[in-house]
Amino acid sequence: MSKKKIFITGVAGFIGSNLAAALLKKGYNVTGLDNMSQGFRRNIRPLLKNRSFKFIKGDVRGRLTVVRAAKNADVIVHLAAYKIPRYGNAMDTLMINSLGTMNALESARMQKAKFVITSTSDVYGKLLKIPFKEDSDIVLGHSKVKRWAYAASKLFDEHLCFSYEEKYGLKVCVIRVFGSYGPNQNLSWWGGPQSVFIDAAMKKEPIEIHGNGLQTRSFSYIDDTVDGIVKAVEKSASAGEIFNIGNNREICILDLAKLIWRLINDSSTPKLKFVPYKTFSGKNYQDVMRRVPDISKARRLLGFVPKVSLEEGLARTIEWQRNLKDGR
Repeated sequence: MSKKKIFITGVAGFIGSNLAAALLKKGYNVTGLDNMSQGFRRNIRPLLKNRSFKFIKGDVRGRLTVVRAAKNADVIVHLAAYKIPRYGNAMDTLMINSLGTMNALESARMQKAKFVITSTSDVYGKLLKIPFKEDSDIVLGHSKVKRWAYAASKLFDEHLCFSYEEKYGLKVCVIRVFGSYGPNQNLSWWGGPQSVFIDAAMKKEPIEIHGNGLQTRSFSYIDDTVDGIVKAVEKSASAGEIFNIGNNREICILDLAKLIWRLINDSSTPKLKFVPYKTFSGKNYQDVMRRVPDISKARRLLGFVPKVSLEEGLARTIEWQRNLKDGR
């Protein structure tokens, strides 16, 4: 029996490279596509030695590029996305995400492949009812606030997936990722606050905290995130479903900064710099004050249970980031 073939978009990115490594370890054939706009060759360099891995440089906005790359795939995992519109560039966010998903879905339809897409916790928007459940209402801000362009684009992607399921009988699964971090993460704000905080703490420079730092998030170590995606790929129970994948431990951004500083600089007093929202986004900036997933559905249907604590995951991530800075 031949090994299953899995096609991943955004393979040189943070989640994509870690997912590809995990799937290769399980014996799958993996083909990955990336235009390298936010991915890094260092992320996939170890994979290039594996005969079961094939890398194609290309853009998900090119229909023919995606169709050719996905040929003979049994499962398509669509990760490629443009994800930070809150400081501008809403056009790229909307077009890359919508066109990329449409092309990936068309490829899945043509191949009769299962389709797994990563969406985002951002789609819950300003929902006040915590924790967020997959069937919770969606509460987005108004259309002139750029940060909601990302949430709207991913929500459109979700609806598009289920329209393909309805019209073509495609097996689709939507995964809403919560705060993933770890090795291969982007070191800028693209990678989330933890990567920027780690960099500042290693340099013993002030950690910049937006607002008062009391906004909360839930962070999931990459191994746990990947485990959830792999389970969605492998388990038939994932078809037609939406899953929150993450860790339901809640921590405020201020405490995250203090924890990272302590892990790097031991008992020294953290250097913190509070940056008012208005200084970098003007009057239209809107933040989400709490973001916590209900992961009971993923636990029940997929057997997903996060295993890595925040302290352990951050320690591993700090070590990786330190080695990267040292050129190791």
